[in-house]
Amino acid sequence: MSQQGYVAAPPYSQAQPGMGAYQGGFGSGPTQPLYGHYGGPPQAFSAPPAGKMHLSVLNITFFFFVYLDVHSFSGIVRLENSLHKMCSFYFLVQGLQSPPPPASSVVQQPFQTPPPSTMAPPQMPPGLQSPHMSPLMSPPQPFPGPPPPGPGGFQQPGLGSAGQPGYPQQAGQFGGYMAGPQQNMPGAFPGAQSAMAGPPQKKLDPDSIPSITHVIEDDQVKQGGQVFTTNIRGQVPPLVTTDFTVTDQGKKCITKLFVEHLVTVEYSFIPYKLIYLSLFSVQTPLYVVNHGDTGPVRCNRCKAYMCPYMQFIDGGRRYQCGFCNCVNEVPVFYFQHLDHMGRRVDFYERPELSLGSYEFVATLDYCKNNKPPNPPAYIFMIDVSYNNIKSGLVKLICDELKTLLEKLPREEGMETSAIKVGFVTYNKVLHFYNVKSALAQPQMMVVSDTAEMFVPLLDGFLVNYQDSRAVIYNLLDQIPDMFADTAESETVFAPVIQAGVEAFKAAECSGKLFIFQSSMPTAEAPGKLKNRDDKKLVNTDKEKTLFQPQKGVYEQLSKDCVASGCCVDLFLFPSQYTDIATMADVPSHTGGSVYKYSNFQVPTDGEHFLRDLRKDVQKSIGFDAIMRVRTSTGFRATDFFGGIYMNNTTDVEMAAVDCDNGVTVEFKHDDTLSEETGALMQCALLYTTIGGQRRLRIHNLSLNCSSQLSELYKSCETDSLINFFAKSAYRAILNQPLKNVREILVNQTAHMLACYRKNCASPSAASQLILPDAMKVFPVYMNSLMKTAPLVGSTELSTDDRAHQRLSVMAMGVEDTQLLLYPRLIPLVGNKNTLRLPATPVRCSEERLTDSGIFLLENGQSMFLWLGQASSPDLIQSLFNLPSLAHLQGHMCALPELDNPLSRKVRSIISGLLEKRSNSMKLQIVRQKDKPEMLFRQFLVEDKGLHGGASYMDFLCYVHREIRQLLT
Repeated sequence: MSQQGYVAAPPYSQAQPGMGAYQGGFGSGPTQPLYGHYGGPPQAFSAPPAGKMHLSVLNITFFFFVYLDVHSFSGIVRLENSLHKMCSFYFLVQGLQSPPPPASSVVQQPFQTPPPSTMAPPQMPPGLQSPHMSPLMSPPQPFPGPPPPGPGGFQQPGLGSAGQPGYPQQAGQFGGYMAGPQQNMPGAFPGAQSAMAGPPQKKLDPDSIPSITHVIEDDQVKQGGQVFTTNIRGQVPPLVTTDFTVTDQGKKCITKLFVEHLVTVEYSFIPYKLIYLSLFSVQTPLYVVNHGDTGPVRCNRCKAYMCPYMQFIDGGRRYQCGFCNCVNEVPVFYFQHLDHMGRRVDFYERPELSLGSYEFVATLDYCKNNKPPNPPAYIFMIDVSYNNIKSGLVKLICDELKTLLEKLPREEGMETSAIKVGFVTYNKVLHFYNVKSALAQPQMMVVSDTAEMFVPLLDGFLVNYQDSRAVIYNLLDQIPDMFADTAESETVFAPVIQAGVEAFKAAECSGKLFIFQSSMPTAEAPGKLKNRDDKKLVNTDKEKTLFQPQKGVYEQLSKDCVASGCCVDLFLFPSQYTDIATMADVPSHTGGSVYKYSNFQVPTDGEHFLRDLRKDVQKSIGFDAIMRVRTSTGFRATDFFGGIYMNNTTDVEMAAVDCDNGVTVEFKHDDTLSEETGALMQCALLYTTIGGQRRLRIHNLSLNCSSQLSELYKSCETDSLINFFAKSAYRAILNQPLKNVREILVNQTAHMLACYRKNCASPSAASQLILPDAMKVFPVYMNSLMKTAPLVGSTELSTDDRAHQRLSVMAMGVEDTQLLLYPRLIPLVGNKNTLRLPATPVRCSEERLTDSGIFLLENGQSMFLWLGQASSPDLIQSLFNLPSLAHLQGHMCALPELDNPLSRKVRSIISGLLEKRSNSMKLQIVRQKDKPEMLFRQFLVEDKGLHGGASYMDFLCYVHREIRQLLT
């Protein structure tokens, strides 16, 4: 778990015209671009108007880890405290930039590109210029060619010129020759050539530039295993990759976060961010407060719930709300005397006064129709068309459900699960099954009218598994045989979801649909889809249509699902294009997940699929949820990202919420914030438990405020910042050309770093790239983001794969995006052909691979075991029971269970990684220089991208040039 600050505000978060669902932006737009484009003229910084602070407002991204069950996240956090209550928060300050310069202050200078004959490597910059800085690189000259089109509706912030007192630690200035940007760098470096006058110098050592693996290791050494206490003001938590313990001490659940005064907001265009993450993962349950029929105590004005920020006065008879300052009467049943410090004498006896996270039992006023909710239900909906029967998938699912249903999630302390189950099979028609416990055999009812979907039975469709176990077993045995001779290849999809919605409505409960679909729905029915995969649209302004779902039926289905508390999880097994952008639209708005297994085969993909299914069924979850975020005066929530549905501007509706999905909230600064009182936030989540109880989960957060820009840069947390950039960019591509989105990402990176150098860094030569210590690895993350499939315009990439990754990232938490953008490359075998322990990750680059080595690579979605061509025959024998690497053909997707130390250890490492990640990963074994190795190499993110994109060094080179232009 990691919480730290950030120094830049992604421009996509700004409510600008032409940008997704964003409303109006912050004030009027600038009369001209506020920073230069690629190939455009550099622009100078200038000080803000007299009397105004030059420091811009930051972005705040904090992460609520809301916990419900005993499942811990490895690499996230372990929580514990003396009261057996847990609360962990991720906070980060993002994006500080100075006000835009007035039009009169912008200095226009023409680009001058040296002729080809003058192209030469840059001069080696001078040595270190300060004790805590080291040279990074010299920038190449500006790129030739005309300026690209503008960013299409984005207001782009400029940087101020006034300096800030105090200098945060700097990652350093590194010097040396670097290869120029690649010509196919997507969007950023079209037609670029590296150039710098001067004689050739020694090439820069790759080990001298900032390394993510070193940052992770250093933080683990410094803070791993330590206790993070939430009531210590201004502390910076460890990184998201560090294991540590959190103790919830309520009141001051603070990390280092800084908020600027309103005068700076007028020039910054930079909003706040919040990431509400991991709603249901905890080692110890939260305290549950029950106030009976009266319900939770709330402020009469802003409706904030009782929390540690309420100040009791007048001998305990009244309290002042920390959010709106309203003075409220204390209810008679809640009265308690104050001690000599003005604190209630029962302070430590009430979780809502002494802890940051807790739950209230909700009254009937918080329930639909003022009635207690029923326990939720799971409906398994299996496509029994020809493809799924032929592949053996239907039998695999039925066999697995016999044991998996025994492990349905249950309430703490309960012996059995209260969740009911139901079963549907379908192709062009739907088959419902009566599995009532009194029956000797299950009964099938067929609905062929898919245009007017209904549930043909109520009693016996949704049943308690324990009561109907024998009948369910009988059904699962019969389903593969019933459809063994089917020739039906067409399927429906929208009617399947509609059937689930109708079933939940009839049962007056919420729940989840597990849909196992083989292909695009082509049968004549509502929601029928046509192939719209057109590679000619790639790299055009219409490419965005490939990511946009088809409206109409599925848009209405999303609304109906959320209203009924119906979450949809989709398991896809395609052999060709299926229009995931549309088929996944309902899951992406209902808190569901989409799993994709292309060209599925049971021997090679079966275990991968079953691991996903087991995790999905057993994960902790809540249903029919509504979330509201309240803040103290000075800022407010304005926009939201995630697997959510919004009926209004304040209530976030989720059909289901689980431990793997996160919601990002955007804030608008609209008044002055005080450094003394700080900024307060309260997130209230109303949901139904798996036992059918309505509860309110409350999370409180108190944040530091500061007017010092340098302090903000010290507290930046790169993992969290890139999480928001990824979500912002992936939302933007629905309405913006990819080229514009990529350009904004690079320009924003340059502006963040230029702002730091201009306002915070010690004086140094212009040839040095200066990076703040907390953000020194931000460029490699940003470069990796721009090389991800959704942001790369390549006809070689599957449209479905690009759409699937875009939707997956939109609901990811910080740890998942960090791992996705910088995979773990773990050397398992050293130079002496022995197992390397501990297996420590190395930089994700081809330069780290060795011909005799064996490497494991994983990014949370994919896993590879790479075998060097000179691997020892003894190692191959120990791992695969084969005499040499040449005999491995045909054994590329499995690691046999052999009884020797090496095999056991490697399998143990792989199993540990699979257990830690939220999704399963299929192990792919590749040999050096074999054709499948190309797939492996696209994950070496520090190298040049296979489908376009610069190497890490080239990207640094280009960003440095942009910074110099901004500071000219």
